[in-house]
Amino acid sequence: MVEFTPRKKKKGTVAGLYIAAEKSFVTEAVEFLTLNYEGIPGDIHSGLLRKSGGREPWYPRGTEMRNERQLSILAEDELASVAADMNIPELRAEWIGGNIVLDGIPHLSLLPARTLLMFEGGVTIRVDGDNGPCGIAGRSIAAQFDGREDIEFEFPKVAKHRRGLVGWVERAGTINLGEEVTALIWEQWIYPD
Repeated sequence: MVEFTPRKKKKGTVAGLYIAAEKSFVTEAVEFLTLNYEGIPGDIHSGLLRKSGGREPWYPRGTEMRNERQLSILAEDELASVAADMNIPELRAEWIGGNIVLDGIPHLSLLPARTLLMFEGGVTIRVDGDNGPCGIAGRSIAAQFDGREDIEFEFPKVAKHRRGLVGWVERAGTINLGEEVTALIWEQWIYPD
């Protein structure tokens, strides 16, 4: 028998906004983000399309596909808990390519695919799914701590299911710091065998 969990909403606030404007993985803090249907104009992950890579082994590398990874969304509490588990004083969103940091939505990284993040200013981001932690982010964090090269390999293990989400712009506009956001979580179920 299949169990269904009803639709629900969770509210939070925008605690940080960032852009990778220099064609670098590392992002920089900004006061607001203006989004179009390609994501953040000028950001390294902007675009309606992208090339497939290691995350899509069912396509030959470099196959053109829909860009469902326009934005990286993180949670303040998850960043803090990952930092504590890695025995470092902090884990900044910038170091791991974050674009939006939210506060107040528990277990943000576990929000299911299709969740809508609806910002009070009118922007809507559709969640594609969780963002698997990788060695690139681990290297970026390790570069911040002399003598802690172990972080590169530790981060992917420690941050699993706490690395945030990736998503794409469903409704364009501007997001401001401190803005309220509502996560609209659709009815859920586990597909039966």
